[in-house]
Amino acid sequence: MATYIMPHFGPLDHTSLDEYYDTETDFNGTKIQIDLNFGNKTIDPEKLAIVKDFIDNIRIHDINNRKYIDNDYNDDEGDTVKFYVQHHLEDLGENELTTLIDINSKSSEHEKQLLKKIHLVRVGIYPEGEDQFAIFDYSIGQEITNYLIVINTDENGNLDYMTMES
Repeated sequence: MATYIMPHFGPLDHTSLDEYYDTETDFNGTKIQIDLNFGNKTIDPEKLAIVKDFIDNIRIHDINNRKYIDNDYNDDEGDTVKFYVQHHLEDLGENELTTLIDINSKSSEHEKQLLKKIHLVRVGIYPEGEDQFAIFDYSIGQEITNYLIVINTDENGNLDYMTMES
């Protein structure tokens, strides 16, 4: 058995992979899901080394993704994050909003307060993916909404595109 030790997952046999692996781990005071998605039963160990490095650097990728989120929100051309925030300010009830923002503050501050509540909930890694290597899902709270800000990156964490999904 040719095994490779993967952070959060333990040993993986690169000559006999399952299609899907997932785990839950603590990250910045909350739980996130990390999943590995393989299209084939085997993979080059060098590709697994890239996956390992990527997982080891999730914190750095999250910091960069926060910049992408902030840039999209502040960009007049960007519509994903602004729409996500405005949608939730309009659609959530007062009870739900009070758990996220200070509803007694100026309404002009509500968007920025909600923006700060967006956090990482999932990282999906697709080592053989043609379109993306990783997908990061961000939410204000999965118990509050099904909507996600989804960031697709390459294996270096560079932004491919961002969208809102449910």
